[in-house]
Amino acid sequence: MIEHMNEPQIREQLTISQQQGTLVEVYNFADDDTFNVGFVIAMDPLFVLLMTLDWDCKINGLTLVRIKSIHAVRSQTDYLTTCSYKSKVAQEYGYFDVFGLQRFLREHDFSHVNLLNTLLKDSIDHELPVVIGTQKYKGRDDFEGMVHELTHIGLTLHYYNEHDLSSLWTYDILLAQIDYLRVRGFQAMQTKAIMEGVFHQN
Repeated sequence: MIEHMNEPQIREQLTISQQQGTLVEVYNFADDDTFNVGFVIAMDPLFVLLMTLDWDCKINGLTLVRIKSIHAVRSQTDYLTTCSYKSKVAQEYGYFDVFGLQRFLREHDFSHVNLLNTLLKDSIDHELPVVIGTQKYKGRDDFEGMVHELTHIGLTLHYYNEHDLSSLWTYDILLAQIDYLRVRGFQAMQTKAIMEGVFHQN
């Protein structure tokens, strides 16, 4: 059982990890066996932006997590120690950053911006898919698709259901209901291939 932290403690730990450039475990799901591992890139009043790693400890993409949904942040764990060695192997053999996210982050400044709007607009401008987790379905279902419309209070997502590919589905989501957003990673690129191959969305 992971000990829960209050929001000031969570923000402090995220800030320290960002300043030191160290890996963290971010717990924002009800099941503590599911958590994000990554480097803190930026924070705003509502969200933290992580460059996340997958089970092989290679870069998995960018994940934006609502800070109020986080109940614990851990650093310097045994799991993170093993992950750092796996990352070194991935770097040595050339599969650590297959989507060039480190270069992308060097070329884009995410400080002093609204992180959610910035990433959503980037996805729209470059016609990139997104993965959205909402408070209602948190941890039980992701919505993978393309943002069709974005306003200051919500968005319309055209998404697919892998169990019913007869058509795309539409979901209107309030920005206040978004718990996490994944972009520019493996899950997003797989979504792009499905959208193009099945629904001819390109």
